[in-house]
Amino acid sequence: MAAAVTDAQGWETTAGPPEELSPVDQLLHRGEANPRTRSGIMTLEILDTTPDWERLRTRFEHASRKVLRLRQKVVMPTLPTVAPRWVIDPDFNLDFHVRRVRVAEPGTLREVLDLAEVALQSPLDISRPLWTATLVEGLAGGRAAMMVHLSHAVTDGVGGVEMFANLYDFERDPPPEPDPPIPIPQDLSPNDLMREGFNRLPGAIAGGVGKAIFGAAQAVGKVVRDPVSSLGGAVEYAVSGARVVGPAAEPSPVLRRRSLSSRSDAIDIEFGDFHRAAKAAGGSINDAYLAGLCGALRLYHEHMGVPIDTLPMAVPVNMRSENDPAGGNRFAGVNLAAPIGVVDPETRIKSIRSQMTRKRDERAVNMVGVVAPLLSLLPDTVLEGMAGSIVNADVQASNVPVYAGDTFIAGAKILRQYGLGPLPGVAMMVVLVSRAGFITVTARYDRAAVTDGDYFARCLQAGFDEVLALGGEARCIPASFVPDPQQTQPPSPNGSSAL
Repeated sequence: MAAAVTDAQGWETTAGPPEELSPVDQLLHRGEANPRTRSGIMTLEILDTTPDWERLRTRFEHASRKVLRLRQKVVMPTLPTVAPRWVIDPDFNLDFHVRRVRVAEPGTLREVLDLAEVALQSPLDISRPLWTATLVEGLAGGRAAMMVHLSHAVTDGVGGVEMFANLYDFERDPPPEPDPPIPIPQDLSPNDLMREGFNRLPGAIAGGVGKAIFGAAQAVGKVVRDPVSSLGGAVEYAVSGARVVGPAAEPSPVLRRRSLSSRSDAIDIEFGDFHRAAKAAGGSINDAYLAGLCGALRLYHEHMGVPIDTLPMAVPVNMRSENDPAGGNRFAGVNLAAPIGVVDPETRIKSIRSQMTRKRDERAVNMVGVVAPLLSLLPDTVLEGMAGSIVNADVQASNVPVYAGDTFIAGAKILRQYGLGPLPGVAMMVVLVSRAGFITVTARYDRAAVTDGDYFARCLQAGFDEVLALGGEARCIPASFVPDPQQTQPPSPNGSSAL
């Protein structure tokens, strides 16, 4: 993280300049207070046994000492004289963040997903570090679940993988490690930060004016030297920006309504099976993933009696480099005209691949990041009203690769991981997670948009079975603690009546 350096043992210290929130992170943090703009993300891990509580608590204690963001809170200046700042919480209390609950035995994955929904629909305490971890005990077969909930202002999905890597071991019972040093707390109040901003204000204004004059002079000089290419470049960037943030297709009439009630469903797929299917169609895992989702949406729209050819789908693109810190957000987004009306899964894969290749090459692919400084100046009420229009999509779909091999936490093996993302004005957020030989696809949707959730869960299976059929006879299964393909008769992948 920007305000930290690492010592010889690889642990972060508090040396370095103050760490301010980026404009994008500021927007995400401000959205936490409102249920319509809340940006909480959650990872849900299924463990093969209930971990020892004290060992688990110690793992999080050590992780919070190694990764400063887990001990940092956001301090907002009383008046906006300076950007909000991440500071190490002098009142950090691990027992507030690491919790345990027990469900009535034998608990099911459905119960855990419903608990996750309650957490995601509830605000995080913005006066503390913006995360919680909850161990869920009492599940079927002696298993357990771990729900880690954090604000999107903390990091994005890919950054979260790096941030929480400190929690895991590569064996069930590794030798103990020494206690990392406790980070030095920072006692900074909103008034302190405001006064600091006032003290810097004359220099900041002078510097800002100087930069603006210098930048304007450079721009004028460039236009004088080459007016055609300069103006042409500006127009080209504006047109590119319109293609990036503008709607790629007409919105779905089926998914148009929004509410404050949501639900999640998930499926499990063998990674090797899905990789073969993607390769058979000449696409990537991501292309095949989006094609499977399009198939599910097609079947659901047919069931609702409103078949459509396309709908707008937003896909985050990872912009994180190897040198970027784990904290903060480093992604851009592209809008696709998702080809949900195409029945043939191979044709869907090729259409998606073509669009993704073209959109990634847009000059203004990071348009939201460019306009974030301006958006951060707007009042909360205006931002709330803009939440849906900024996204310009019915569905968002994210792809997060995690760890390839087996991992353990406090003596328990992680069997599956499911990702639940926010619903920033969209009808549905879908997250693919690949970990330890399995792919999980979790669809979280607004219940006002998807009114027949049980049927959509079957469509989700059928859509991905269409893609899997390209590589052989493999099928996906509903996510459960005891995966058994005989438990559920999957719907016909060719379309409809069997559904």
